[in-house]
Amino acid sequence: MAAVGFHSKLSAQEAGSYRVPAEEAPHQFTFMQWPASRQVYSDSEFLDLTQQTIADIANTISEFEPVKMLADASLHRSARQKLSASVELWDIPTEDLWCRDAGPIFAINNDRQLAIKHIQFNGWGEKQTHQHDSQIARRVADHLELPLIPTELFGEAGGVEQDGHGLLIAHESSWVNRNRNPGMSRADIERHLLQAYGAERLIWSNGVWGEDITDYHIDSLARFTGPGRVLVNLPEQIDDEDPFHRAALETHERLITAGLDVETIPEPNIRRITGPEFVASYANYYACNSAIIAAQFGDAETDQIAETKLKQHYPDREIVMLNVDPLGELGGGIHCATQQMPAV
Repeated sequence: MAAVGFHSKLSAQEAGSYRVPAEEAPHQFTFMQWPASRQVYSDSEFLDLTQQTIADIANTISEFEPVKMLADASLHRSARQKLSASVELWDIPTEDLWCRDAGPIFAINNDRQLAIKHIQFNGWGEKQTHQHDSQIARRVADHLELPLIPTELFGEAGGVEQDGHGLLIAHESSWVNRNRNPGMSRADIERHLLQAYGAERLIWSNGVWGEDITDYHIDSLARFTGPGRVLVNLPEQIDDEDPFHRAALETHERLITAGLDVETIPEPNIRRITGPEFVASYANYYACNSAIIAAQFGDAETDQIAETKLKQHYPDREIVMLNVDPLGELGGGIHCATQQMPAV
């Protein structure tokens, strides 16, 4: 972690004054990453399909706020063929598309100054190559000439959900895990997460260890839509043999017991992709300026329920729903592919 500390020019007191705003707060722009690695994507046809999906998301978001796409300079020409002119390409090499996890976590202080809180990405516990992706936060900080504040944590921002008003929720499986933070207790990790986000309280639920690459990121299940208000994506029919179903119910109950305002949204019953590894989460949406960018899965009934529910929670925003099935096949969604930079 010493190399990270070199980039921070702030005292401990100054670093502690920064907090991460709510996602729905105004953005300066959105960061995204271009999927590129042949080690990750051995199937060239699927890589092309995934790149087109990322371009579709970026092009849609760019109608509401500027988008910065991170990609090695050698790929800019081919990426530009898929991206609209309003998406700006930056020469920062990437392996994969998951900017929520590998990208910068922006924080602001009371003087509306920006810094980047650095939770070190390590390929979801050394499960995937990350030669470039582990360096993205540092390189973005250097590019923007922003302080990079170390958190002492290994992990991913998709593993913690925050309302921007002092409250966090997380699954233990994504943090209290030898593949991220060996030797740290839950209390240690909680303290560092609260400091990283400038929050006061963290609600834990168990999650699921070792069944998917993320160890069950919270942002595929539960999302804050306002202070103390949560939208949870639950299956209509619970399979008691499914560890994710059991964990989802436990998280739902923990949030209610903690006194939060909790609403549910159903998973789709009909899907274009039916494989058991496919992630079909309406909750994995992105709140950009004036719009909510969410997934639709081809189930006319639940797609409509999701759109209606999102409109109820975000009445002043346009709801845009996209087919992002390749991301679901990879185990994620739109939120996983985006990272916001707050407006200052």
